[in-house]
Amino acid sequence: MREPGSKEKIRQFLLANVGRVLSSNEIQEAAGGVAEFGRRLRELREDGWEILTHNDTKKLKSGQYLVEKLPMTEKDISFARTISKKLRAQVLDRNGFTCQMCGSTPGDIDPATGRMVRLHLGHIVDKSLGGKNELSNLRALCSTCNQGAKNITPEKPTKIWLLAQIRRAGIDEQQAALKWLRKKFNE
Repeated sequence: MREPGSKEKIRQFLLANVGRVLSSNEIQEAAGGVAEFGRRLRELREDGWEILTHNDTKKLKSGQYLVEKLPMTEKDISFARTISKKLRAQVLDRNGFTCQMCGSTPGDIDPATGRMVRLHLGHIVDKSLGGKNELSNLRALCSTCNQGAKNITPEKPTKIWLLAQIRRAGIDEQQAALKWLRKKFNE
């Protein structure tokens, strides 16, 4: 018989620890030490698990998780994972493998977490608000921006607004923006 995967190991660990504050280290250890335990947690959330973090409640610190109650037994099919690998590749390629909120790229160090940036796909109009899994409604987001978005992400800035912000910035900020654009467009 095959050993359960990391997602199933985490699910079993959470079931055994409902109501207890868990650290990311405990969850990673329960998952067999896999580095991508956060992705498995997101998948469990999509399966209906209410896994709270410091973004959801002030009683948790960064790196802590809490399952207060067992998930419903029936999965909400509207949140089934249906983004194909092809569509995922199209979105990442269109967005230049760059977070569309903060401009981070894979391999950069995220100043909020101190870890290397990982990109995810985020909905512009969230699925819970009727958004679809289609190219025009998806964008690349780093882990930090994707986790913080939660149905409140603003519209993409207009070209005029963005240029106005750059013009208002100091010379150091303008040069940093120019450096970043040159790097992004390989100039």
